[in-house]
Amino acid sequence: MTLEKSLLTKILEEHSQTIDEFIHKEGEKILQVVELCAEAFRQGRKLLVFGNGGSAADAQHLAGELVNRFKLERKPLPAIALTTDTSVLTAIANDYDFSLVFVKQVEALGKEGDIALGISTSGNSPNVLLALKRAKELGLTTVGLSGGTGGKMPEVCDILILVPSSNTPRIQEGHLLFLHIFSELLEKVLFT
Repeated sequence: MTLEKSLLTKILEEHSQTIDEFIHKEGEKILQVVELCAEAFRQGRKLLVFGNGGSAADAQHLAGELVNRFKLERKPLPAIALTTDTSVLTAIANDYDFSLVFVKQVEALGKEGDIALGISTSGNSPNVLLALKRAKELGLTTVGLSGGTGGKMPEVCDILILVPSSNTPRIQEGHLLFLHIFSELLEKVLFT
């Protein structure tokens, strides 16, 4: 099997076009989320972040960058990935339903003034949508990270950041860029 260079070029061009459009269209909202989180952290609030599959990995990635550090040596920031406690996840899924794995954690850990960041490439993940809805009811600020039109996420998000693509790999690449931009800007706002 021989891979053609044209396929590689096509993928890279699609990536570049998507990322350029993403930053152009969503840059102001990204800055808004940075300021929102910075203010929440200054007030002793926390960030709860969650998603499924690759989005679960992104949630863990972001929590790791904030609790440990991104580029600056600084104090840890309170971020919790709701995707990491297998005992909690499996107990909720077994005793209730998988759609509630994040809802029950938001109810247990979320407080008014905290921020809930739900990640879903389609914007239609039932467990993410239910958790964002419940977070909003509890007085958390809800932020969504999705792609395309955002599916059903506009209904439950105070701020929705969309990667302008319907292609899952391009959406996930945009999400990773968001995580890094967000982490770097947040450190600069809070610690420089």
